[in-house]
This record gives sequence, structure tokens and C-alpha cells, in this order.
Amino acid sequence: MGTWLNWLFDLLVVLLLIVGIRLFQGPKGARAGNLINAFALLVAFLLVLYRYRILSPGIVLATLITGSMVGVIVAMRVHMIQIPAMVAFQHGAGGVAAFLVSFVELNRSSAYLTSFGKISGILGLIIGAATFSGSMIASAKLANKINQRPTVLPQHSALLLAVALLTLILAVFSSFRDPRPEVWLLLVLLILAILLGILFSIRIGGADMPVLISFLNATAGVAAAFCGAVMQERLLIVCGATVAASGSILTHVMCKAMNRSLVNVFVGTMATSKDRATTPTTPPAAEAPPTAGTATAIEADAPAEIVPAARAAPPPLEAALDKLRKAQRVVIIPGYGMALAQAQFKVVELARHLERRGVDIKFAVHPVAGRMPGHMNVLLAEAEVEYDKLVEMETINPEFKNVDVALIVGSCDVVNPAAIQQADTPISGMPILMAHEAKCAVVCNLDERPGYSGVENPLYQLPSTILLFGDAKVTLSGLIGGLTD
Repeated sequence: MGTWLNWLFDLLVVLLLIVGIRLFQGPKGARAGNLINAFALLVAFLLVLYRYRILSPGIVLATLITGSMVGVIVAMRVHMIQIPAMVAFQHGAGGVAAFLVSFVELNRSSAYLTSFGKISGILGLIIGAATFSGSMIASAKLANKINQRPTVLPQHSALLLAVALLTLILAVFSSFRDPRPEVWLLLVLLILAILLGILFSIRIGGADMPVLISFLNATAGVAAAFCGAVMQERLLIVCGATVAASGSILTHVMCKAMNRSLVNVFVGTMATSKDRATTPTTPPAAEAPPTAGTATAIEADAPAEIVPAARAAPPPLEAALDKLRKAQRVVIIPGYGMALAQAQFKVVELARHLERRGVDIKFAVHPVAGRMPGHMNVLLAEAEVEYDKLVEMETINPEFKNVDVALIVGSCDVVNPAAIQQADTPISGMPILMAHEAKCAVVCNLDERPGYSGVENPLYQLPSTILLFGDAKVTLSGLIGGLTD
């Protein structure tokens, strides 16, 4: 195949990828975007087979069948609640592929290995191995296989810095080995990089998982791009760079949604959030937390503070039904608890009951709700929520004062007023959905315990809040039944 044809096909693949990514801007085009990108990757795969004269079908077919069978089995068995853990695992698989390819390329004949290729291979090995171990930690946290709260070792930052510096020094030393680094040197680099990924990820708590996942997505792309450089394969460089760019943009969006810098998420706050999570953050004037069926009042001379005062209330389910029957505007706020309860279909069923009563329904999704970027959007799309009913945080927040009922399903941190009213907590300064400004907030959470941040939620103590603690699916079924009676 001539050089100009090679460039033409490469350009075709890149254009298809760009078109597919462009379609990801909305749910309606996302399915077509996925199919276009899958086709682009298939074309790239066939081009690689042809260019490297890998025309013997034996090994190729065996690997394709094995990989496809594993993919199909995993896809059929994984539930929506397990998607974040699976996504993190897939990033780790990308890291494995990157460091294995780099390792093999660095140990092949040195006749074609340039200095640039050698450096690219070493970087691909380090970044791929760190991405692998970091992703495995993230996946285990998301699957609840290990403690989801930050794990901070003694002198954790110093230990992480020491491993990073040692890895850097050894990488520079390996770059000057002629004609290529020895196998033992690459193995030591591999071990150090794996340790680096573990130390980096293990102190990230569940509340910051969306940031970590998008960051690991970017590093997997960077590792793939370096693999393309060492192999002198343009398509791999372009695909890796595309993933790295999209992951970086997503990481920036997640950090912006939390009003924190990337360094603050990975180093500053997370290093101390374990201790903060065990410290009560309820204001000094607070009494014992209210139970279901109780609510609180705000002192007239302190409107900016949430100061509880217990009062009698009707049974919470009846009170919630009364508010919903009278409501004209309802905003539903889904969270990770909705995913755990697999209650998204009940949420949509309730929303449709209310719409038939003439109620204006909107869904407010916080950017970091759930355990991966877009987690709540995926769950709501699975339940066939119309896209135009999903409202961004910046748009819905000014409207909460005119909302009759804010229905909170499995959310805590993203509606926690402590983020904007209290200092020195893991979520201080994070923009939240202003559900506490609604005329009434109905909370369908499992219990009154704090979210992953460990910060108690003063919203539960407001007189306008109705607490319906318990399994969200059961609670929502009660609301649906009450509205249809």
C-alpha cells in the first residue's frame, strides 16, 4: 500500500473518531457515536494486520474469540450498579496492554529503536503500570472489596514522593543504557510504577472517585500514545492522544464541579479527610439528629444558618404524599443510593404519575453524583428519562426557591448545605444542588448517616424536610401507591 494511501486511511480513521466523539454530546446521538467509533477501531485493527503482514489467521482468531467471549460474559453479568467498578477495571486493562507492549518493544531487536522510541517505551511502561495498579485499587473500592474511605499510611506523602523520585531516577538511567535497558532494570521499573499507582490511588476516597476515574482514563490514553511512539504507529498515537485529551477535559470538569484543583483532590484534602470524616460537623447548637417523621426550624435572626429545633410532625409518608399532591413543580435529585437500591425505574414511574397530575418534573444531576462521570445520566437513560428533563446544576439552582418539592433519592453530599456553610470539611467549597432552598425536601435515603465525605447533612434538620428513611425502592413504591389510591 502506497504512502499516500496509508495517510488517507489513517485520516479516515481519525475523522470517524472525531465524528463519533462529537455525537457523544447528547444521549440521542451517543448510540450512533459508539457504533461509529467501534467501526473506526475495527478499520484501524484491520489496517494494522495488513501493514505488519499478520495474515495468518490462527493466533489472531484465537485472541479475538477469547477476548470477545470474555467481553460478552462480563457485559451480560455486570449490573448497572457495577458499571463504575467495571470502567475502572477496563482502564486497568488498558494500562496492562500499554506496559506489556512497551516491555516487549524495548526488548526486541535494537536495530530500529531510536532514542526517542526508547524514552517513549520507558514512559509507556511506567504510566501503563501505574494506571493498571491505580485502576485496580479504584475498581476494588467501587466494588466494595476494600475500604472505600481514604487509606492514609504514615508519612504517606513522603513515601509517595520517594517512590516517584526513585522511579524518575531509574527511568533516566534506563534511557542512557545502550543499546536498550536490561530486562532486570525494566522489571524494577515495573514494580516501582505499580507501587506508585497503589500509593497514589489508595488515599482517594469514594466521594472523589469520579475525578480519579476520569484521570486514570487520561493516563491510559497517554500510555497508549507512548506505545504508538515506540512502535512508530500513527494510529495508536492518535487514538491514545484522543483518549488522553478527553480524559483530561473530563477531569477538569469534575474538579470544577467540586470547586477544587486536581492537586487539592489528590494530595491536599484527601490526605486528611480520613480524620475529618470521624469528626462531627453538626453546628454547636444542634440537638440529637431527627428521626423519620420529625423536622426542625430555623431561627429567625439567623437565616443563613441551619439551627435545629424539634417539632411534632404527621407520619412522614403521609406528609410527603400531601406535599406531592399539592405540588406544581418537583425536582428529582438522584444519587448513588438510587443506584444501590436499583430504584431508577421506580423514580421514573413516580415521575410519570406526577406528570399525569399536571406536575412539572425535572431531574437535577450533580456532575459528581454517583461513582463515575455520567453515572446518574446512564441510570436515568436506562429508565428512559427524556433528555430534556435533565437539568444542569447551574441552571436549576436559581429555580429551587420556586420548587414545591425537591425529591432526593439516595443523595447526600451533593445536597449537603455544610459544603457552603461550614469550613474545613472534605466537601467545603464544593458547589451543591440547593435542595434546602426548596419549599419542601423529601429525602428517600437509606438512613441518616453521612455520605462518603463523612460530613453530617444539616438538610435533615430543616422544618421543611420530610425524612423517608429505608430502601428507596420500597419508599418510592409507597409514594406511588399513595398517589394512585
